[in-house]
Amino acid sequence: MKPSIFILVLLSMLPCAQAETPKTLDELVKQVRETHLLEKKENAEREQQFQQARDQQQRLLSEARSELAAIEKHAEELKLIYEQNAQEIERQNTLLTERIGSLGELHGIVRQIAGDIDVIIDTSLVSAQISGRDDLIDELAASKTLPAISELEQLWQLVLEEMVESGKVVTFPANLITSTGNEVEQAVTRIGVFNAVSNGRFLRYQPETGKLAEPGRQPSKRHQSMAQELENADGEIFPFPIDPTRGVLLALLIQSPDLVDRIRQAGIIGYVILALGSLALLIVAERFIILITVQRKIFRQRESTAIAADNPLGRLRQVERDSPYADAETLGLKLDQAILKEIPKLRRRLPILAVFATAAPLLGLLGTVAGMIETFQSMTLFGAGDPKIVSGGISLALVATELGLVVAIPILLLHGWLHGLSNQIVHVLEEEIAALVARREEMAHPVTERHA
Repeated sequence: MKPSIFILVLLSMLPCAQAETPKTLDELVKQVRETHLLEKKENAEREQQFQQARDQQQRLLSEARSELAAIEKHAEELKLIYEQNAQEIERQNTLLTERIGSLGELHGIVRQIAGDIDVIIDTSLVSAQISGRDDLIDELAASKTLPAISELEQLWQLVLEEMVESGKVVTFPANLITSTGNEVEQAVTRIGVFNAVSNGRFLRYQPETGKLAEPGRQPSKRHQSMAQELENADGEIFPFPIDPTRGVLLALLIQSPDLVDRIRQAGIIGYVILALGSLALLIVAERFIILITVQRKIFRQRESTAIAADNPLGRLRQVERDSPYADAETLGLKLDQAILKEIPKLRRRLPILAVFATAAPLLGLLGTVAGMIETFQSMTLFGAGDPKIVSGGISLALVATELGLVVAIPILLLHGWLHGLSNQIVHVLEEEIAALVARREEMAHPVTERHA
């Protein structure tokens, strides 16, 4: 029983891949021995591989440690060299500072001068004719080392060139930007560093693009005609306005509002004031024509014995002729009644002028108050940090008052003049009434007059 169990155990230990099953016990023992030898051989090979791998890892570890030690040693050497170089640099800087002496101040002065000149060159009209002049200045302004003598000479030559060109009037071709935004090539006349004109139009230099441009608005026609004469001049001397601020005054002149802009700034109140002024001018023209006509007719009537009914004096004489039997007192009353009818005709619409002269500044004041309210509301919403906004709003608000005064003052003067003219006519009529009454009184008492 025991041999059978032993055989079964051996059979269970055989690999599944065994091709042949032993038939006898001897074959089984032989097969077991061969299997044992095979496994022993495989284990020996595996052990040998493990040992080789271990030896290789040990060798790599030794090499890494050796390399690390070499690197650390090299790092110590580099650190020592770095410290030595730092000390040497500090020593050399100290030596350089001692040897430079006052040249260090020269470096600062050159940088400051280069910065100041850079601003002048960038905004100079000469740069529109000669480009690339600021390259050297930019290098000197940003340099941290002492400039070379050649660079200082170039800087001096650049300053001298700017001084010489500032006293010249030259014409040169240049690409400029028109008011419509198109870029064209035209002949440009440069007046020193102050102004540049082309085809009678003033130009402005744009440092950002390095080109000349026509402003959207131009100065007055008088200035443009002077620019055109200067361009057409052939060695002659012509008067021409220059801008010593290099464009600032021209910009202010262009931005200053004209009459139309002023009226627009006044708003609706401004148009109402202008309407009053226009209506007042029509009334003044109508009254002037009528009063002058009446005055001339009265003068002709005074020199004529024939009575004309187309003038007040003629109508007064007609009243005197229609009352031949009235005494002087009655005639005087009739003539007073007649002249009372004539005075309203002579002074017709003059009170309207007085009302307009009073209403115009009041309307201007109303527009100013409305503008001031809007300005203060804007200040409440957005703050008053920028004084230009506040002053600009107040300036626009005062335009209405200015316009009201401009309209009211001439109306007031014209009203006074027309009122004086009508008073002259009334005074002439009163003189004629006094003369007619006196004549009637003489006719009523002829004996008394002669006895006296």
